[in-house]
Amino acid sequence: MSSQYDEDDVLDAANCPICLELTEHEILKRTKKGKGEDILTKCIDCNDIHLIELRPPLPVFVNTTFSEGKISKPGLLEVDSDEIISIGEIFEFEGADWEITRIDNNISRPMKKLIASEIYAMWAIRTDKKIIKITMTEDDISTASTIECAPEKMFSCGTIMEIEGRRWKIRAIHTGKGRTLRGRREASEIKRIYLHSPNNIIFD
Repeated sequence: MSSQYDEDDVLDAANCPICLELTEHEILKRTKKGKGEDILTKCIDCNDIHLIELRPPLPVFVNTTFSEGKISKPGLLEVDSDEIISIGEIFEFEGADWEITRIDNNISRPMKKLIASEIYAMWAIRTDKKIIKITMTEDDISTASTIECAPEKMFSCGTIMEIEGRRWKIRAIHTGKGRTLRGRREASEIKRIYLHSPNNIIFD
């Protein structure tokens, strides 16, 4: 960049109608237009003077299903109309972190990514809180339930955990790829924890 141009007077990477590519532009004049502005510029490469209209994108509301474990609820997510949204993207909504798991276009076809204005429906799961399914077995009776924890919390086979005032021993951990009777796993990897009532264990 030539020293004759102050950084505040150069609009980087603007499209020049003469050069037909992105070039550096000198800013000659700024005029406020509502929430945007009109910028009179001169291309540094070809010296063509032209107007660049900058306008904030209009917001759109995307129909989104928010899921926490077995509980799902519908909602509207406000985003810029020109924003490209992708599977696996993390965003914040109502004080929680969510990960996008599915995006459908206007014919209900799932897409890996899509511009916000073209999204018909979207699904997301909460990522700052992990819901783990558990099976608690005492004698011949098994009871299913769930627990909440941070995704990075570690669980180890053979350890004792307390649930609603009772202590249980982790017998096995299922990750979705198989069940293990030893080792430890991060909560984000776990599909289900199998708990047994501990026998002959002395607690402090």
